[in-house]
Amino acid sequence: MRVSQAVFGVFHHFELARELERRGHLDMVYSTWPWARMKREGLDHSKVQTFPWLHTPEMLLNRAGLRLPGRLGHELSYQNALRFDDWTSRRVGAIDALIGISGAALKTGRMLQQRGGRFICDRGSTHQRYQEIILADEFRRWGLAPPVGDPRVTVREEAIYEVADAITVPSSFSRRSFIELGVPAEKIHTIPYGVRLETFAKVADPSTDAFEVLFVGHVSLRKGVPYLLEAFQQLKHPAKRLRVIGAMSPEIKQLLDRLPKENVEFLGSIPQMQLPKIMSESHVLVLPSIEDGFGLVLSQALACGCPILASTNTGGDDLISDGTEGFIVPIRDVDALTDRMQRLADDPALQYRMSEAALARVKHLGGWRHYGDLWESLLQRLTHREPGQLRSSGI
Repeated sequence: MRVSQAVFGVFHHFELARELERRGHLDMVYSTWPWARMKREGLDHSKVQTFPWLHTPEMLLNRAGLRLPGRLGHELSYQNALRFDDWTSRRVGAIDALIGISGAALKTGRMLQQRGGRFICDRGSTHQRYQEIILADEFRRWGLAPPVGDPRVTVREEAIYEVADAITVPSSFSRRSFIELGVPAEKIHTIPYGVRLETFAKVADPSTDAFEVLFVGHVSLRKGVPYLLEAFQQLKHPAKRLRVIGAMSPEIKQLLDRLPKENVEFLGSIPQMQLPKIMSESHVLVLPSIEDGFGLVLSQALACGCPILASTNTGGDDLISDGTEGFIVPIRDVDALTDRMQRLADDPALQYRMSEAALARVKHLGGWRHYGDLWESLLQRLTHREPGQLRSSGI
């Protein structure tokens, strides 16, 4: 079985690529980032082709704080998707399946299907329209103008959903969003992301003299950060601290003067290698997202023995049992967030039990190898090949 991938940048696709390569199935990865960035992913150059001409300038401008204005930014992003697809369609070889990150490979996928291959859309979040609707509502709730998207993106996304032989998503929450918007349930396959167990592990203990709350992610309305700040304000503890790690979005900067910030530290982005120690030292990681296909930081925190407090819209209820390794609460529920943090702050024994349960749970979740196993099984079914016909997986 020969499989190629098409991805904007990196995302989790190079974790998948390494698993496919280890099993002998990877034909090629096509990316919109330059090889100078791709080489750190550990694949041989012969397995990676890049089309960096539009995405890389956009990325560099954003990093320099020179984000293109709305219409121009939309046009560059949309043209990147179209040109990347054209470029990929001229290069894809004789393969059995193509995995395209959502928004990519519409033309290439159709062409492969005409040759008898299979096209899989890999969507890391909820259905495009579901995402747009819930986020527009969230902006309005805070008195902000909703972000203006490019309607062509939605049209293209839904065309891909229609054409694809299968759609993969990382959580039950994501899957439900597709079903709610009319995509046949049998077309959607849930494959949760893995965690680098060789990187994330418990390396320290939380303080017995303070109560440490942690947030890791894009500091944005999408991640529910204002609700966390309000809930943390209500938490009663003489030595509480909330550390917020991640880049801050423009809309949060607009709201910050209206939000409580006492005992809150905004640390910005930090190297990932620092996260295991910070997670290990925290009493709880909170991810109150409004829309989040799968909160990868949840698995990372569990691997560090840190209980999690997550909303229903994060994939957290696929990872843990509510009340065992952490808590699951409804979105936008400040009182529920406060209550669960207060329970942990008031009961060190509960925090210890949840920490131990988190470590035990991670042993059953598996790392990225298990993610590769699930993908291999799906690809076998889609390409109608028996396991004996495949190259040895080494499992």
